[in-house]
Amino acid sequence: MSAIQDGAAGPTSLWTRRPASRPRPASRPRPASRQRPASRQRPASRQREGRQREGRQRGPDRERGGATICLLAVGLVFVLSGLFGAGVGAARMARQQARVAADFGALAGAARALQDESAVCNQAAEIVAANGARLIRCQLDGLDVLVTAELTVEPLPGLRRVATATSRAGPLRG
Repeated sequence: MSAIQDGAAGPTSLWTRRPASRPRPASRPRPASRQRPASRQRPASRQREGRQREGRQRGPDRERGGATICLLAVGLVFVLSGLFGAGVGAARMARQQARVAADFGALAGAARALQDESAVCNQAAEIVAANGARLIRCQLDGLDVLVTAELTVEPLPGLRRVATATSRAGPLRG
């Protein structure tokens, strides 16, 4: 069995490496008996003379800055997901605010349902406006009041959306 098959890594094994802390010994010219034939000589661009190739680095500094790019990419993902979450949260809040305005407007209008439709809708419009929305539609259907409120929201700069809600209020039917 050879040393490689045993798993033993002797000094002649292909699997041995110098520790990173030891410097590489300076290269010496080969003796004439060990010179490569001219057909197997390395081109001048590949010979190691202690200088680095143009445009490429060797050693541990070769990948400097890779972690910075990854960190910037992760940071960008966090910023974009935060903006998306803020936009969704603003849209949901606007929808809820439009619902509240429509509900309160319908209840205020239902309190005056025995009067004419203009008095009912004026009261509903006043309450809807006090809640930060705009009255789109007001209808008196018997003793029921149907109110539609609209609220404009800008969840992200340059992005404008409209949240609309409709509510019905009237006496309890049994």
